[in-house]
Amino acid sequence: MNRLLTTYCKALDAASALCMAVMVVLVFGNVVLRYFFSTGLLISEEISRWLFVWMVFMGAVVVMRERGHMGTDMVIARLPVKAQRLCLVVAQVMMLYITWLMLTGSWGQVMVNRETEAPVSGLSVAIFYFAGVLFAASTLLILIHQIWLTVSGRLSDSELVVMVESEESAHLVLPPTTGASTDERQ
Repeated sequence: MNRLLTTYCKALDAASALCMAVMVVLVFGNVVLRYFFSTGLLISEEISRWLFVWMVFMGAVVVMRERGHMGTDMVIARLPVKAQRLCLVVAQVMMLYITWLMLTGSWGQVMVNRETEAPVSGLSVAIFYFAGVLFAASTLLILIHQIWLTVSGRLSDSELVVMVESEESAHLVLPPTTGASTDERQ
């Protein structure tokens, strides 16, 4: 399962890079057309906006897989290992529920807008909302896998604290709590 998720996330990374490249070409081309030729392509704005949304949702899936979303861990890191495991499962179940809500809401928007056409391109607006479906379905699978790893005990004690407070401290790993005070651990 890990290999499959890793391959899937690499494909999402490549798709995100492709979205970014197309966006750069569309926006830069439109700027050149407006500046030098006093014209532009209306479709470039619409497609760029849609690609940006898709890129963000695909990136969120990859970050979810890498457990890279920012949060606070100042309480969790100080708990005993069993309490850390319990808190992680509770957090994952809550995320699972919220992701389910996202999936049902996004699918509802896809169904409502499947026959609605975008103003410039004429494409179905359901394509825009399907980014949320992709995100939620992918995240559901990742969360189910992570819950299974947590409950089955396949996560090491150091992997139980999954969030960091800032990008600067992302490289720091707190040692497991052994009952020693903070001063003694430093």
